[in-house]
Amino acid sequence: MRVIGTVGLPGSGKGEAAAVAEELGIPVVTMGDVIRRECRDRGLDPAEHHGEIAAALREENGPDAIAQRSLPVIEGALEASDTVLVDGIRAGVEVERFEEAFGESFTLVSIEAPFEVRAERVEARGRDATDDGESLRERDERERGFGMGEAIARADVRIDNTATLEAFHEKIRALFEEGVAGLEREQTAREA
Repeated sequence: MRVIGTVGLPGSGKGEAAAVAEELGIPVVTMGDVIRRECRDRGLDPAEHHGEIAAALREENGPDAIAQRSLPVIEGALEASDTVLVDGIRAGVEVERFEEAFGESFTLVSIEAPFEVRAERVEARGRDATDDGESLRERDERERGFGMGEAIARADVRIDNTATLEAFHEKIRALFEEGVAGLEREQTAREA
């Protein structure tokens, strides 16, 4: 059993990592889906109220509320697969929750890129501001407010995502197919 979690600021490449996982047949549990489902349950449009409801869930149910709601989904995915990707961890307390639940089987991967690179990516996909007008800098600050800095600091592995998309995909494939050792070999080979 392996549970691989990703953490990273918007535009860093978490969605691309999830796409590689899906390509390899690895189930992806997206923590944002918990928030989108809660928005719909409250009769709100997820595109307009995502950040607001994320904050509300944490305020109402504790800082690890989204991780708690994700656990049954992850456990269900593990019944059919020995590896699951958890997309979009945003806080140190969420990391703690997954470490408690999965122990040594949990690996946290920080996907990293500088602001300018992320801004170009977000703009290229037409999301330089969310539907509610929130800019990338505002999104970064909101994410950091959830404790993302602590989560990033706790990462077991860091992946620099500043090269080509293909190079990033190769790093992610190595992680899924060979584990952390495969990723480290891939990263060392690229640096040589």
